[in-house]
Amino acid sequence: MNASRDVSFDDYMVESMKDSAQAAAYIESVIDLEDPAALLVALRHVAKAHGMAEVGDKSLFKALNENGNPTLDTVNKVLQAVGLRLSVAPAVHNAEHA
Repeated sequence: MNASRDVSFDDYMVESMKDSAQAAAYIESVIDLEDPAALLVALRHVAKAHGMAEVGDKSLFKALNENGNPTLDTVNKVLQAVGLRLSVAPAVHNAEHA
């Protein structure tokens, strides 16, 4: 994952997010941050990497912008379009919360 110094961060992210495994790891890491705004940025990166930015779906990018509030259906459609899916796992609690 060595990026050329001449490649912008956005260009690097778009190229990296074309790989489903990297996109999944990225989104999972961002979800762990528990920051909805960061998740919207991650979803935009992944959508853009898979050409969804060129489609011109204004409602999609309105939902994914910094003030967006996408529905579960919107998130699911983005993930499915790039070969990913939502899943649920038990939350990990430390001993203090047990």
